[in-house]
Amino acid sequence: MTKTVVITGASGTLGCAIAQHLATLGWNLVLTSRDASSCQPLAKKLRTAGVRVETLSLDLLDRESTETLSDRIAEKGVCVTHVVSNARSLDALTVGQDGLAQPEPFISELTIDVVGPYRLLMSFARDERHNLSGVVTVGSQYGEVAPNPALYDGDLSRSPVQYGVAKAALHHLTRELAVRLAPTVRVNCVAYGGFVGRTDDAFQERYARLAPLGRMLRTTDAGGPVAFLLDDAAASAVTGHVLVADGGWSVW
Repeated sequence: MTKTVVITGASGTLGCAIAQHLATLGWNLVLTSRDASSCQPLAKKLRTAGVRVETLSLDLLDRESTETLSDRIAEKGVCVTHVVSNARSLDALTVGQDGLAQPEPFISELTIDVVGPYRLLMSFARDERHNLSGVVTVGSQYGEVAPNPALYDGDLSRSPVQYGVAKAALHHLTRELAVRLAPTVRVNCVAYGGFVGRTDDAFQERYARLAPLGRMLRTTDAGGPVAFLLDDAAASAVTGHVLVADGGWSVW
């Protein structure tokens, strides 16, 4: 059977890296973003690898957009077998001048990480036009452990509380869905550490001192864990698992 994976948040750095890795393994792809046109450059590049690539818009804060994605993909004659739930929004990670998370971004972050993915994944699981067998959600080390103040020079407002809380909820949603969709659908999570890209050199140096591997993650670290968990042969006995890929951050 043709393997086709939906990747939400595919226009972001992490989604792009995962998509490129899976394309090299022969996966057909459905790339989504709030603005589908932002996925077009990546789609054009990946089609040269000989895989089918579709692009669609998806806004997890919009219920209709979320719950019609399975319909919109089926209308293109595409049967989805796997989903990587990766979408995020930096807009939901704002805090007030007093350092407190305001209700609106807190709720938005929970919707993007938990409520939206839940509704999205259930729509695919219940749609007979698709043949869902595997799901990978994208979590975080901060869904497993709290932030270390030493990394932020004591300023934890730079690590918004809603992010870790939502990722912890996502990790448990993964376990819930692994039970509720068994035995036909395996549901797992990759909890990544911090990636190089949005931080300055001083932050990266502090991070390196706090991580056993002595560095932040690179985009080349992103695809392998997801590919393993999506593999219905290699990971056939793995479900409800949170695979921590954080360079050892959470072991001490």
